Amino acid sequence: MAVAGMPPYHELLWPTLQAVQELGGSASIDEIVETVIKNDGLSDEQQEVLHHDGPGTELGYRLAWARTYLKGMDLLTNSARGVWTLTEEGTALVTNPALTDHQRSERILELRARYLTDLRTARKARLPSGGEHPAEAGASDEPSWKEQLLEQLMSIEPDAFERLAQRLLRDADFDSVNVTGRSGDGGIDGLGVYRLGLVSFPVFFQCKRYRGSVSPSVVRDFRGAMAGRGDKGLLITTGTFTADAKREATRDGERSAQGSRRWPRTGPGGAPCSCPSTAAPAARRRPTRDRRLRRSLGDETSSGCIVAGQRTVLLLA
Repeated sequence: MAVAGMPPYHELLWPTLQAVQELGGSASIDEIVETVIKNDGLSDEQQEVLHHDGPGTELGYRLAWARTYLKGMDLLTNSARGVWTLTEEGTALVTNPALTDHQRSERILELRARYLTDLRTARKARLPSGGEHPAEAGASDEPSWKEQLLEQLMSIEPDAFERLAQRLLRDADFDSVNVTGRSGDGGIDGLGVYRLGLVSFPVFFQCKRYRGSVSPSVVRDFRGAMAGRGDKGLLITTGTFTADAKREATRDGERSAQGSRRWPRTGPGGAPCSCPSTAAPAARRRPTRDRRLRRSLGDETSSGCIVAGQRTVLLLA
């Protein structure tokens, strides 16, 4: 897809590798994307371009290809939890003091050409079932079921989407979750109470059914609606957040946390399952989820105590 001003995936190979190195040699997908956006100065307009009709962005799609090729070139590897790490070859390339950044970029393009040649040779020798490109299976981080689910979420009534958010928050140990959804309520869709032992506090939430990215103005409006009511808020979306939106959530000393894309639920027979991108700050293990919520919604000391008070805007996508 030709998108004006959007770098092709092969021009994102070195920026992706550089981002992982800058982040300490390993990074999540969100961290890589944010660092590439910052280092390359990519605009909000570039971040908001959808790949086809969504839900993923064109930039996210091309960075997924970049990671896939870097893995095929033995420069990156990834775990089942979506953490990407420099290999020995990748570390040697980015830390070699005898090379300039331009020489490193040229070396990566040479490795890419060799990788493509090997792929073509392997494809001629044995085509995968259905003629699928050998790299294609791991190229995208957005499985097709997410696209199908997004279509369903976009087709339901707004109040039904708010009720879904209400149920998900209850699954995340929120009590007294109420949907307001009233016009003139400043964009606040509901309120819940999060309890941590003997401590509890109100948390406002707002739901945005977006195919693209949430802009910083949306974060500003939500924070303004919270003023004088409470300190904790969840901005829940089916889309993504631009880098400026994330920075807006931390303005004036406020804090933000990017929510996890995994959501623990109870499936048939009580077995755990996962529900995507209406997202809550939950990880696969309950203790980990609780600790992330504590760090996001309050201040967790080494003894596990919670000191609430600093206003928090928690972004959930």
